[in-house]
Parts: sequence; C-alpha cells; structure tokens
Amino acid sequence: MVERVTVVGFAGVQSLDVSGPWEVLAGTNRYRTARGDRPAYDLRLAGTQAEVVSESGLTMVAGALGEPVRAGTLVVPGGRSAAATDEHADLVAWLRRCRPTRLLSICSGAFLCARAGLLSGRRVATHWSLSSDLGRRFPDLTVDHDALYVHDGPVWTSGGVTAGIDLALAVVAADHGPRVAQQIARWLVMFLHRPGQQGQFAGPVWLERATEKRVAAAQRVIDADPAAPHRVDDLAAAYAMSPRHFQRLFARETGLTVGRYLTELRLETAKRLLVQSDLALDTVATRAGFGSAESLRRVFGERLGTTPGAFRARFSTL
Repeated sequence: MVERVTVVGFAGVQSLDVSGPWEVLAGTNRYRTARGDRPAYDLRLAGTQAEVVSESGLTMVAGALGEPVRAGTLVVPGGRSAAATDEHADLVAWLRRCRPTRLLSICSGAFLCARAGLLSGRRVATHWSLSSDLGRRFPDLTVDHDALYVHDGPVWTSGGVTAGIDLALAVVAADHGPRVAQQIARWLVMFLHRPGQQGQFAGPVWLERATEKRVAAAQRVIDADPAAPHRVDDLAAAYAMSPRHFQRLFARETGLTVGRYLTELRLETAKRLLVQSDLALDTVATRAGFGSAESLRRVFGERLGTTPGAFRARFSTL
C-alpha cells in the first residue's frame, strides 16, 4: 500500500525540517520504482497559505490544509515561531482535530503538536536549546533533552533540523529495512545512521549497518555512548555469544573489528565536539572515549595528519 504523507507548512517554517524528511521519503520512492516496485509514500505539502515563506525566505507552494488527517503519516516541522505561545492558532486548531496513524514531529514542531494535544503522555525530543522550555510548558511530557529522535508508539519526535533526516531514515528503516535506509543516506551523502539515543552533539556513524539482530543491537549500544568501554567479552555476554563468535559475526556484518569500529566512532565524535562546541580538549577527549587529550592528539596525528586544535580552528561552526 502507498502511504499518504502530509507535511505541514506555515509562515516561518524551517525549510530543512520540510525538505529533509521529504527527500528521504521521496528517495525511498525512487529506490523502489527503480526496482520495479510501487512508490511507498504519497507526499503532500499542506499549508496555512498557498505560498509558504520559510524563516530563511525560501518560498514553497502548498495545497490547502483541507480536512484533518485521519490516517497515514503527518509531519509537523518546526521553526522559530513554532515555539511561541500565541502564534499559529489556526494550525494548532487543525492539528487538534487530526488523528494520523503516525505522527512525525521535527525540531520545534513538538510545541505545535503539544499545544494540539498530540503528544500527551509521550516521551519526546526537540531541539536541545528548547527542550527545557518544552518540559516546563507541557509537564505531562517526558522530554529527552539530548536524544536525536525518540520513537514512542505512533509518535516520532526529533531534535533540531538535521535530526529530522535521521528520524526519517529511521522511519524508512522501520518500514522497509535498514539496507534501504542506508542506500538513501548514501544518495544524500550523509552519515548513517545516528541512532535516536545518540546525543545531539555526539558523532555520526558512517559505517556499515548490521542486519543480524544481535550485532545491530550491539551497534546501537556502542553508537549511543562512544565513551563507554564496550569490552568484547561484555558485549558478547549481553547477546549470549562467545567473544570469538561475536567478534567474527561483528566483523562479517560491519566489515570492521569491534576495536576498529570504536576508533572510527570515537574519532567522528571528537571531530563533531571540536567543531560544534567550545569544550576544553580534555573534556572532548573524555566524552569521545579517548581518555586523555594526549591520546586524542595522537589519534588525530596518525589518522588526520593534524592536531585537534588546528582541526577546530579550521572547521569550527561557532
């Protein structure tokens, strides 16, 4: 069956909250049709106005909101104005009447969904800079202040902006399997696949995803906390395998040993922390799992031919 997907647009929307998930789902359609299958998603942009002007000035053409969504997937993006208490009353009233089969809230879209009562009693995520405010204003929600995205029943909520792409990829993986989601991510030239419980400042994972359930579960555990020891004996015991069998299966599924996988993940985590925060080098090293600034410097020199400080100076987004 082709699933109807309604993406909501409104004045001041964050354009990437709309286009990011849209491109993931549209890419899934292209993937399927190229293989002779039917498209998976029937995408529709519905707006409070025919021309939706985003917060960056990008204008998108939308259909009317029409009747409230009673089936299929509803995507509610965010934007600076989405968190305001006195804006978008008409949209909130429309959302209040919606009963989608699946709800995807992107970034600050969680505020619109919460005002409409669509998140009541749920565990949710939003942009890290807004999560405390969301929890204060809607005490019936359990806000995960660090997660990239959260899946609670039919409700999926994500952190800021690009986390909406991670959420959409997770939806595709749930609907069509991780290999399809991985192919879509490669087409988009992005990292796959940051798990939902990975922190919004943690490193992305551009590594082969396992299809074997126990190895895939181990990957999620490792990805969610790169700084943890993740000893092979402990991981193997957690999934009822001998260390030797676990190592062999992990390497077969991912193309890497557990140790190499950890090094790659920790390096990406350190790179992300360096460019997206002003944390001291010792703190970066600890959070990334290298233990000390000296260890971090050594790995950067061996792998990247530079120092952490020079890397930060060249690529910092602050």
